[in-house]
Amino acid sequence: MLKVYSASNLPEAHLLVNLLQQAGVAAQILNTYAQGASGEIPFEQAYPQIWLEDERDKSLAETIIRKYESTPSDVEWTYCRQCGERNPANFELCWQCGKDFNRGE
Repeated sequence: MLKVYSASNLPEAHLLVNLLQQAGVAAQILNTYAQGASGEIPFEQAYPQIWLEDERDKSLAETIIRKYESTPSDVEWTYCRQCGERNPANFELCWQCGKDFNRGE
């Protein structure tokens, strides 16, 4: 396994894992509950981390992450038609259920 990203929060980690999985990259989130230990351990170690299951996916994963990071954030919100969760309007996938907003299903 290979660590490729430290997310600022759990919803961001889930969004990125969903983006990776949509591209066929197997990834998982570690440190899911570590933010509760902030103050006891260094803060950067408490962030949710995204790890690849196959190191050969590193280049594709980094491309997906760079695209995500370069997308301007938006203060407007959209609601998922599948689960009703509120998401920033610039998200391509629902952070809660993983529905692809671009497919219009």
